[in-house]
Amino acid sequence: MDPLADLPLPPLRDDLSLSEAASGVSGEPAWMILDPVVNRFYRIGWLEFECLVRWGASARAVAERVARETALAVDARQVDALRRFLESHQLLRPGHEAVRRMAASSEGVQWLTWRWWLHHYLFFRVPLVRPGQPLRWLAARLGWLFTPWVAIAVVVATLTGLVMVAHQWDTFRAAVADAFSAEGILGFAGALIIGKTMHELGHAIVATRLGLRVAHMGVAFVVMWPMLYTDTSEAWKLPTARQRLAVAGAGIVTELALAGLATLGWALCEPGALRSGLLYLATTGWVLSLTLNASPFTRFDGYFILSDLLDVPNLHDRSSALARTALRRSILGLDEPWPEPFPARRRRLLIGFAFVTWVYRFALFLAIAVAVYLMVFKALGIVLFAVEVTWFIARPITTELRYWWLQRKRIGRRRYRIAAVVALLACVALVVPWNTHVPAYGVARTAQQLKVFAPFPARLVSVHPVGRVAKGEPLVVLDQPEIGLRLTSSEAGAAVLEAQLSGLMASPDGSSERAPVLQRLGVQVDEAQAARAEIRRMTLIAPFAGRWLDVNPEWRGGQWVGTRLPLGVLVDSSHWEVDAYVRQDDVQRIRDGAHATFYPEGEFSPIAGVVRSIASTRVSSLAQPMLSARYGGPLATSRDNDKLVPTVPVFHVVVALEGAPPTDREWRGRLQIEGERRSLLSEGVTRVAAAFLRESGF
Repeated sequence: MDPLADLPLPPLRDDLSLSEAASGVSGEPAWMILDPVVNRFYRIGWLEFECLVRWGASARAVAERVARETALAVDARQVDALRRFLESHQLLRPGHEAVRRMAASSEGVQWLTWRWWLHHYLFFRVPLVRPGQPLRWLAARLGWLFTPWVAIAVVVATLTGLVMVAHQWDTFRAAVADAFSAEGILGFAGALIIGKTMHELGHAIVATRLGLRVAHMGVAFVVMWPMLYTDTSEAWKLPTARQRLAVAGAGIVTELALAGLATLGWALCEPGALRSGLLYLATTGWVLSLTLNASPFTRFDGYFILSDLLDVPNLHDRSSALARTALRRSILGLDEPWPEPFPARRRRLLIGFAFVTWVYRFALFLAIAVAVYLMVFKALGIVLFAVEVTWFIARPITTELRYWWLQRKRIGRRRYRIAAVVALLACVALVVPWNTHVPAYGVARTAQQLKVFAPFPARLVSVHPVGRVAKGEPLVVLDQPEIGLRLTSSEAGAAVLEAQLSGLMASPDGSSERAPVLQRLGVQVDEAQAARAEIRRMTLIAPFAGRWLDVNPEWRGGQWVGTRLPLGVLVDSSHWEVDAYVRQDDVQRIRDGAHATFYPEGEFSPIAGVVRSIASTRVSSLAQPMLSARYGGPLATSRDNDKLVPTVPVFHVVVALEGAPPTDREWRGRLQIEGERRSLLSEGVTRVAAAFLRESGF
């Protein structure tokens, strides 16, 4: 018998209020405890409500009264658990010992200590304003925004903008890529401020229209990055789920509406500052609303929307508890009771949601750790990276594994044997060097191809039509009247000098004048030969047999052409090569003569090939723009003047193909190159060691 069950229960705080909340999806009643000091709400069920109504005396006495006066079966342990919950959230009137502990914990300025920053640098809030009166003024004057006609107009405008952008997709994508500059970053920051301000005002105005009090608005710091927030915790007072969803989704709807109108504005505007500003608003609105705010895996709007739709408050904690129990039951074989009695279908849904959340948070926290490392100087970055990984990734895993270890005596031998087999297979998969392929991206092109240009500005006489040409066949014939005139002049001058030379030979004193005439004659002959050579250059001959392509069908004889515009392309489609790009960590694994397979983008038939050459130095600029992410390719690049510089070190590898793509045009694709065998473990160790060596310099 528990002696604490007969001790008097500490009284509740006098400033707390208890109000009825909306019923759950199953119809069970619910109530909310309001703590006005921190403006926090706690949802309780029927059992907790009946206990609070009869709170006083001892836990045993409360349990007996509830059991006697209601249909609930309650024991003293449940009442004591409720007491511990109330005490942990400071909802009980503090006694002398509790006051002493609270005073001790609040001594000094906590935010000046390193412990406070260590635990709160990831996320903390700073309330700034109490916007009750301005929000009521705004809500009274913006009622027209909540009419069906405005909603229909915004939807139509958004869809129109998306369709128009789809028709200008290449221009839009290039504009987004070019926006990543110093000026563009400032533009994105300004758009982010505008978008998030409208987002939070959407929450606040809808909450105010529904009669809720917005306690405060302020700035929340996520990994020291400021973000606006609105306290709409009173949404739990709303009687219907539709009203609560309206408050939770108002921010996303507002930001998406702003993004949709900005998208239409960008499509209609001419290039300039206004169009750039609309681009920033559209991209930040679409990306952040759909990927961050709408995500239910972090505690943003999407989480509260899903939590309310499922009627599962504290969705993350409760689903995680179910998932941990499911792991213990399935892997360890422990017959542990479920934390809460859910129907089987809903329990499976919550467990699946928890698993997805774990994976998402693992990737998110790892990305935040890397971002924190890169944001500060290296010494502090290493410390914060270690804290991030240890506290948010390693600590939960270690806690669960520690529980498994404590329960090892309850695990059957069959489970140990299964675990040993799985561990052995995992070790084999990690240690055995089965990975032989090196991935790469490249562009297939003909081994011989020649872009034909005019040697100098000239007049077009004729162009060979598109199709097959033989070696030595004329491709383009040009004419330059000035060269013809120069040739005629040189030939006429040479003829005059030859006649003069003949006359000097008959003259008795002509021998003294013969040398200068011979010299001038030689100059005229050289000029005539140079003119003939230039005329021969105006007939562009095919140096090899192939296909003559990319000829402008609008060209006609008599048109003038310059030296920068290609007149056509001659390709030998019988031999093909791939300009492939291999990451620095993988290039040491491949050798000349290694087999490779090229997978053309959009085609299902791979093409075999052989490595012909491997560059000894990394690529300084990308020779194939279609591989750049700016043009829809797989390689991230930065712009250096007119060059596209890969952000990740890559090496140029030439692969000779044994076949040809479906058409004679260049094809983008990916490759699998036969390389040195390497196990997953050694590859992982190599990459970690390379990253450590790369980042070890201060």
